[in-house]
Amino acid sequence: MLKTRVVTALFLVAGFLAVLFLLPESLVGLVFALVAALAGWEWAGLMKPDKPGAPSRLLFAGLVLLICLTLWATPDVYAPLLWSLSVFFWLCIAPVWLVRGWRPGWAGYGLGLVLLVSTWAALTALYAHGPFVLLAVMALVWVADIAAYFTGRAFGRHKLAPAISPGKTWEGVAGAVVGVLLFGLFVHGYLPGAQDWAWLPFFALLLLLTALSIVGDLFESLIKRQANLKDSSQLLPGHGGILDRIDSQISTLPLAALTLYWIAS
Repeated sequence: MLKTRVVTALFLVAGFLAVLFLLPESLVGLVFALVAALAGWEWAGLMKPDKPGAPSRLLFAGLVLLICLTLWATPDVYAPLLWSLSVFFWLCIAPVWLVRGWRPGWAGYGLGLVLLVSTWAALTALYAHGPFVLLAVMALVWVADIAAYFTGRAFGRHKLAPAISPGKTWEGVAGAVVGVLLFGLFVHGYLPGAQDWAWLPFFALLLLLTALSIVGDLFESLIKRQANLKDSSQLLPGHGGILDRIDSQISTLPLAALTLYWIAS
């Protein structure tokens, strides 16, 4: 199992870096749209569409792809609205549902469209600022995940959300915060344009992104638990599905893209 995870992870990293640095810019948005469509196929599976009719998973994936490709020609027109809706959900609605639970029903499809399409729009917008900008934002989530995992394993005593994800602890959250702030120090010094940020708002943004990454992770765990599924799919051997790998990115990328949009406006 560990070997499978490592091999899959190496292919994922190599493929992602190839997309960022080797593909023509005109094709990167298409690749991101295909990933969003696959995530849409998984999302529809978590909404239990197979009860009324199995084709709905493919239809939902196709709808996600169609909307992404339609908006590709005019991303600046609709993207800020999508990002704002996504950020509002993650800040104001998702935390309430984590406490009270959520039974999606058909409304879950609409939510999935907003979250996945806004994530695609964020990926393309951040990439437009430069592949290193997108890589840095995504790496922030990876750093938070890794720091939380090892800190939680070493020092975890107090459960964060035992009914949703028993392995997560408050000590892991603290480790994630420390890891992200240290990563922020590195990014602030070396990433082009980051030096223009004042320290206080920069670290405040890092803390908010860290919090949203945890909320995104927990929310996907919640809907998987309510769907009685361990993984969102088996598309990635040893890693589950695409949603399992990008759950925290879905909650953080729109905020990062919206922030850069506000700065540039």
